[in-house]
Amino acid sequence: MNWKNKKVLVTGAGGFIGSHLTELLLEMGASVTAFVRYNSRSDTGFIKDFSPRLKERLTARNGDLVELETAEDAVKGQEVVFHLAALPGIPYSYAHPYEVVQANTVATLNVLCALRQSRTIEKIVVTSTSEVYGTALYVPIDEKHPLQAQSPYAASKIASDKIAESFQKSFGMPICIARPFNAFGPRQSTRAVIPTIITQALTKKVIKLGDTTPTRDFTFVKDTARGFVRIAEEHAAVGEVINLGTGREISVGDLVKLIVKLTGRGVKLKQDPKRLRPKKSEVQRLLASTAKAEALLGWKPQYSLEEGLQATIGWIRKNLGVYRPGEYHV
Repeated sequence: MNWKNKKVLVTGAGGFIGSHLTELLLEMGASVTAFVRYNSRSDTGFIKDFSPRLKERLTARNGDLVELETAEDAVKGQEVVFHLAALPGIPYSYAHPYEVVQANTVATLNVLCALRQSRTIEKIVVTSTSEVYGTALYVPIDEKHPLQAQSPYAASKIASDKIAESFQKSFGMPICIARPFNAFGPRQSTRAVIPTIITQALTKKVIKLGDTTPTRDFTFVKDTARGFVRIAEEHAAVGEVINLGTGREISVGDLVKLIVKLTGRGVKLKQDPKRLRPKKSEVQRLLASTAKAEALLGWKPQYSLEEGLQATIGWIRKNLGVYRPGEYHV
């Protein structure tokens, strides 16, 4: 696929993965419409900080995809759609399950309904999450692993995935599902564990966390963004679910030790009861099989965990003002 002047819509473009994907697409020459959920500040998130050179091919749009009319307007004339817009917080989904289902499931339905009659669309990439697998029943987790809804957030994403699958099979739409495993990197909020650890390691004497025994497969966000692009480029990816992970797992406890070592500060770890998730909801183990991505896309991560952490620590050091270290954000 030639990305030069390609008309691309990225929903959720102001967020963490979305902003990195948008930046990559602009660097490849695409003309990107960045859709960001409306707020009273007209804040477009991280895309507002892009260079003037990149902004020449960038159009920012605001709205709420829970409205079908908004989705219909957003997708008009687009050739490739990356649908990342979602409410990603698992703890938030305990308190606000209705809102999470609206934002994650209904919005996906609206985007796909809006695209059904499109005469210009070439590829639609819907974003899943490794959370849909729940605690691993076997490892490495391949795309045939059973789906387990251990949180309202996971349930909303399983529903979104199945709606996408049904539209591809029923209407022959060029839909692919990208299933990233625990992306991390610059710009990520402290709703995720790595920025939570780093911000505290840089500023506090004690790091407060919930359960430190679960393991995760952490993927540097630049690799994740590159995986999304490869999924869109590959015709054989239509109708497929594709994991984007590293094939390496680390416990949260060992992750703390590694980050503390990389920051060069002596800090202690303390369990914070309010950060603990319900026992049956906590996903204890995630470890990706990368075989399908390698075989179908020729995609492999280029960054090691240590390299990604170094880059992330460096970015957070320079941008500590955007964080409130030690506060628990759901």
